[in-house]
Amino acid sequence: MPRLTAEWARDIEEVRRIATESVGAFDGPFARRFAEHFPTLHPLFVELYGQRPDGLDQLAAVVTDAAASWNRRPLELRARDDLREQTPDWYLSNQMLGGVCYVDRFAGDLRGVRDSIPYFEELGLTYLHLMPLFESPEGNSDGGYAVSSYRRVNPSLGTMDDLAALAADLRLAGISLVVDFIFNHTSNEHEWARKAVAGEPGYEDFYLIFPDREMPDAYEKTVREIFPDDHPGSFVQLPDGRWIWASFYHFQWDLNYANPSVFRAMAGEMLFLANQGVEILRMDAVAFIWKRLGTASESLPEAHLLLRAFNAVLRMAAPSLLFKSEAIVHPDEVIEYISLEECQLSYNPLQMALTWEALATRDPRLLQQALERRHALPAGTSWVNYVRSHDDIGWTFADEDAAEFGIDGYSHRRFLNDFYVGRFPGSFARGVPFQENPKTGDARITGTTASLAGVEAGDAGGVDRVLLAHAIAMSTGGIPLLYLGDEVAQLNDYSYVDDEATAGDSRWVHRPVRPVDRYEQRMDAATDAGRVYRGLTALIRARQMTPELAGGELIGFDAKHRWVLGYQRPGPDAVILVLANVGDDLALIDPVTLSGFATAARDVVSGEERDLRHGLALEPHRFVWLRVTPV
Repeated sequence: MPRLTAEWARDIEEVRRIATESVGAFDGPFARRFAEHFPTLHPLFVELYGQRPDGLDQLAAVVTDAAASWNRRPLELRARDDLREQTPDWYLSNQMLGGVCYVDRFAGDLRGVRDSIPYFEELGLTYLHLMPLFESPEGNSDGGYAVSSYRRVNPSLGTMDDLAALAADLRLAGISLVVDFIFNHTSNEHEWARKAVAGEPGYEDFYLIFPDREMPDAYEKTVREIFPDDHPGSFVQLPDGRWIWASFYHFQWDLNYANPSVFRAMAGEMLFLANQGVEILRMDAVAFIWKRLGTASESLPEAHLLLRAFNAVLRMAAPSLLFKSEAIVHPDEVIEYISLEECQLSYNPLQMALTWEALATRDPRLLQQALERRHALPAGTSWVNYVRSHDDIGWTFADEDAAEFGIDGYSHRRFLNDFYVGRFPGSFARGVPFQENPKTGDARITGTTASLAGVEAGDAGGVDRVLLAHAIAMSTGGIPLLYLGDEVAQLNDYSYVDDEATAGDSRWVHRPVRPVDRYEQRMDAATDAGRVYRGLTALIRARQMTPELAGGELIGFDAKHRWVLGYQRPGPDAVILVLANVGDDLALIDPVTLSGFATAARDVVSGEERDLRHGLALEPHRFVWLRVTPV
């Protein structure tokens, strides 16, 4: 019987002994947190690695690393840990506002980001997500998602000292630093990858490498192909003839988490980043991290065990660090990653996709259904709501949900793809297809918010659609996230096709360099940039002044109008009633529909008083956030 499955008291004393010999006696906060969280970590490790003879030794090494990391943790960050423990729901506040950008494209380098902090304060950011900034291969690196080192910043952007200094300045401004943690795979240039290919002891099974096609062929019977344009299947061949698992691009090699040494190594990288002042890790491709023959190797139970185990380690040595899930999978699977024990935050891809679906169809039913059926989260957790991100838009709704409205999922996705790339007659959108498969018709969509909403096409409703989409993201509950530049209506950048490193990836069309001219126009209400900026900042300020918009509780509201989305955000004394007209014509809400509220209402965005006795008129692509009193 492996030592890891021995009697509990003996295990804990053995782990404590080994760790103490390495880093000294446990005392103070770490001892308290060890006592609190090791009982969680131990059974998870048993379940993941209990059949390995080195299990207990690896667990002891993980705890030793955590204790050493705690000893190195700066006093300021220890104080942050204490503060977060006193206010564990800080990220549920209605003051929260996120921004996301590529360092080089928005600010040049990390020092440029530091220089931008006054603008972030002007906008109201409390959360800044910097897209992949670590060392990666030259040329195509999947936008930095092929990471070559978790401890070295891309030299063109700065140094790790620059990142730590930026994190400190952001904290002073009340802004939490968020970075991507690419933990399903590394680049083929990572030190671990080089050592694994060379067969260096200790690294030979950091990745899944096979001598011939027997095992790759067996796995590929049930594993889906992610990027067929890059390589067929899920494996690529090494120069020596062996095959290595690469779910995504050929230069991104999947780690083998069945090896506890990989767990230990990645936990160490997380702790290192936490000690630089990173407060939230975006956990990339969480659904893919565990492989098992005969399955799709996505969203397996072990993926959840790994996340819980990583959390337990971090609660000991960096308790203020949070995880954000990036799981673009079936809606039923997205929710499985969200809990205080796994990912406290999660992107909300379904709401994002269905917001665009509603704008295209002028029909809010699928979005209404999602808000009423799939919005609720475990207590203390939060959505990150976004209108669009750095990535493509995939139509992630469940076919069974669409079927309830007589909608065929396959044909509807085909329609949405055609609509958003401007192939559908009368479309206002100017998107670009991504990874389009002419055989199946499958594709995803790229484009900036303004280009997708009609601003690029000169459509009269373009600006209003931009504001409407953000009004939904900011009022449904969770942390609203802006792709920086969208707040000044930046447009698609088609020059990506002129760069060999980006020409094959249409997602670069919506990752433009900071539009300096549009930022200069942001105070000019006669420009699209000014209209969008003025509208969005009004929404941000209104949200900050509306306590009912904190947290995530949402109650559906049937507006009884085919173009109008409705929901309520309850508070102790009043309710915020949100009504949004996704149609192209005036929508009249009957007074009987509103009769459950007192007749006096106030729009918290405009400050306008409304009398509901005669119903409510909503102009096309307009919305209201009404503070109302139920009767």
